[in-house]
Amino acid sequence: MDDKLTIFIAVTAAAVVLQMLILLAMSLTVRKLSSRLEALADRIEDMAGTVQTRVLPVIDNVKTVQQEVKAFLDTSRPKAEALMQDLTDISATARQSMERIDATVNDVVDRVRLQVIRGDEMLSRTMDRLEETSEKVQHTVLSPVRQVSGIVQAISAGLGTYFNQPRRRNGGPRDEMFI
Repeated sequence: MDDKLTIFIAVTAAAVVLQMLILLAMSLTVRKLSSRLEALADRIEDMAGTVQTRVLPVIDNVKTVQQEVKAFLDTSRPKAEALMQDLTDISATARQSMERIDATVNDVVDRVRLQVIRGDEMLSRTMDRLEETSEKVQHTVLSPVRQVSGIVQAISAGLGTYFNQPRRRNGGPRDEMFI
């Protein structure tokens, strides 16, 4: 049994030595990793410092600009609302005025159209009456004038025959004298 105990102790010792080597390797790896992490942390700190020195003033400026914009909007909002209300009122007034002007223009156009129709009817009636009057004048004045002219010519022809005067037609020479 002693041999077994010695082998057991030797195997246990070898296992412990093996564990020690593994722990040593792990320790060296952790140290390397730790040094890399420290270098990386230093670089990150440097970058963060650079970012802070460059970005923080910009952020402060942005905050200042934001406050100024907010103040501008707060002061401009009532003016913009008043302007929009005025524009709305102007638009409504213009629309009402255009509707009234449209109604007035339509009324004027209708009245002018009616007056033109009336004028056309009056002119047509006047022309008809002028035609009727000229026909009546021709009938009442010219007909008696023609009759009187015919009677005068008849009397003239009768007297000319009675007194035996040769009658001339249209003031021209007699047919016998023509040859």
